[in-house]
Amino acid sequence: MTWMIGMDEAGYGPNLGPFVMTVVACRVPDDCADRNLWGLLEKAVRRGGRDDGRLHVDDSKVVYSSTRGLAGLERAVLSLFHDALGGLTDLSGLVQRLCLPPHELGGEAWYTGGSALPAQSPPHDLAPLADRLRTACAEVGVGPWRARSVVTCPPRFNALLDTHPSKSAVLADAFATLLRCALELADGGEPVRFHVDKHGGRNAYAAQLQDALGEGTVVATVEGMARSCYRVLGLGRPVELTFQPRADAEHFCVALASMTAKYVRELLMGELNQFWQRHVPGLKPTAGYPSDAGRFFEEIRPAAQKLGIAGSAIWRRK
Repeated sequence: MTWMIGMDEAGYGPNLGPFVMTVVACRVPDDCADRNLWGLLEKAVRRGGRDDGRLHVDDSKVVYSSTRGLAGLERAVLSLFHDALGGLTDLSGLVQRLCLPPHELGGEAWYTGGSALPAQSPPHDLAPLADRLRTACAEVGVGPWRARSVVTCPPRFNALLDTHPSKSAVLADAFATLLRCALELADGGEPVRFHVDKHGGRNAYAAQLQDALGEGTVVATVEGMARSCYRVLGLGRPVELTFQPRADAEHFCVALASMTAKYVRELLMGELNQFWQRHVPGLKPTAGYPSDAGRFFEEIRPAAQKLGIAGSAIWRRK
């Protein structure tokens, strides 16, 4: 058996709200390690096309929009991880099970964790979807599914900017944490294959990987615009990592990581907006991106001052 691991993020570009990076791990038979999981699990999942009852798994930007809402993300995330996340009733339960500590949310004035889950999907719909997926996975020997997320709130985001020359330090920090976590999730000493969405235009990752792992020897096999590939020697099992642009379009686990990260961020942004709307009547919600973040920040500034919340605890500088 081989562990397939995907990693992606949501919320790197905004000025408001948390940044979320997620890793998804799945165990597959060795002879399926090079096969398309969308094809293997086609009885239960689809990548595109019309809604036919199967779970839609794709880049989060394809599955989610502000007009469609969270239902598509939610159905896939809570069904694929039903065994680990089943029985959730609120956001705090999701955070406790999915997000690695310290997630810093306890220090955010807007976070309560009280948002009800599922947020937009009828609860009775999820169990049949999870059962259908479980059957499809069992037929081809795929599973279990595991996931973890790192949540970086503005104070830590800005602190990383203070001590590093570029914003990419935020990506590197979350990536290092999840890389080590993923190797623990992929237990049993079996081979591990990572697929990661490229971090901007960067092509060289060997030094970053070596620093994050702290053991083994990282060997680059390919480094270029199309992909950068690495092997890690000395960990007692084969470990390979591939970084490529739009990895979520090619690798199921990366797409699912993208969706999970987006789902978590949107739930958290819901609580952020609700908090400030309670303090600023008539306030229009925001997604936190630069096109709208300045407007929102200026409108909440007087309330933030009254509450004693510093601007640096709200506004991400880059």
